Amino acid sequence: MLIKLAWRNIWRNKRRSIITILAVTFAVMLSIAMRGLQLGTYEVNIETVVNMFSGYLQIQKTGYQKNPSLQKSFSFDQNLREILRKEARITGFTPRVVGDGLISFKENSAGAAILGIAPKTEKTLSEIMNKLNAGRFFQGDSSNEIVIGHTLLANLKVEIGDTVVVLAQGYDGSLGNLLFRIAGTLKTGSREFDAGAVFMGLSTAQDLLAMYGRVNMIAISLDDLDDIPGVQNNLNRALQNSQLTALKWNEIMPDFEQTIQLDNIGGILFLGILVVVVAFGIMNTVLMSVTERFREFGVTLSIGMPQRKLVLQVFLETLFIALIGIVIGNILAAGINYYIVQNPIVFGGEFAELYAEYGFLPRLESSLKGHIFRNSSLATFIISILAGLYPLLKVYRLEPLKGIRYT
Repeated sequence: MLIKLAWRNIWRNKRRSIITILAVTFAVMLSIAMRGLQLGTYEVNIETVVNMFSGYLQIQKTGYQKNPSLQKSFSFDQNLREILRKEARITGFTPRVVGDGLISFKENSAGAAILGIAPKTEKTLSEIMNKLNAGRFFQGDSSNEIVIGHTLLANLKVEIGDTVVVLAQGYDGSLGNLLFRIAGTLKTGSREFDAGAVFMGLSTAQDLLAMYGRVNMIAISLDDLDDIPGVQNNLNRALQNSQLTALKWNEIMPDFEQTIQLDNIGGILFLGILVVVVAFGIMNTVLMSVTERFREFGVTLSIGMPQRKLVLQVFLETLFIALIGIVIGNILAAGINYYIVQNPIVFGGEFAELYAEYGFLPRLESSLKGHIFRNSSLATFIISILAGLYPLLKVYRLEPLKGIRYT
């Protein structure tokens, strides 16, 4: 009976109820669409960055991330390989050597980040070998060829095919140097890589840095970002007695994560303001509806209707308005998000340059993940119910005689 009364009371003033429902619908639709755009864009940018070079996870010596040094290296032995192969969600892994050095050509010199990679396994894990700008990539682990960033090539005033000297302090403290021929250049879009990266074969890097077969890290790839926590926990349990640790992408690239978090906070604040504005609209609608019916409520109470049932009836009216708006908003938002998933928004010109400057792809994508719909709907629902508490309090405190005399 109360449900039927609440439903009929909603439509006693159709215009006001429809406007309020449309406000809830708009808030839910906009919040889900915007969160879908935000989280979908974050996800595609994270996947792009981790697939570029870093990997979804890395195995490092404990403490290496905070204070990198050649002494914090380890042997990539058979036992470690077996641990990685046993984890079904790992799609690939590759060892790397990382060091600092100096690259020189005639009178020109520049600081360089020495990156020793194994081309055979690297190309199955990262996109770095697909970012070739000119020339070609070296083929083997022990090649005397290197590939450098295109900006570094210009700064050294060197050309592809020229021979350069790379100097670096080794694992044992000795100063090593080797001659290399430049086989090609990379253009990754990252200023650090393009201006300072020197890629060489893994074995060659180990010889240059006197690493004696040791590596600084093992990069790991997965199929899905959602698999990272589970795989990280499994690896850390298996590595707990080895002084090695598995780090996820945001621990390896904290600056990139902070950029995403800063943008995410701004989006959440905007959506919070939107939901609060809608909540005031709901409170106004319910309060007006309640105030208009004070005389009716007074009569109802005077003939014996319990106060709690009257409060419950008004609560159901608020609930119906919120639920109708939330359901319609979810349907419309699903259509918007699906369209953007199928047709990403691609920027060009100055917008593309601005996005690239902060390390993001100049593209907006969306997501249809359930938690986006659930969280936005739940937030709107809770705020809507809270907005109805004041009108409910007015009904709860209403006395029969005062209600009858109310004009």
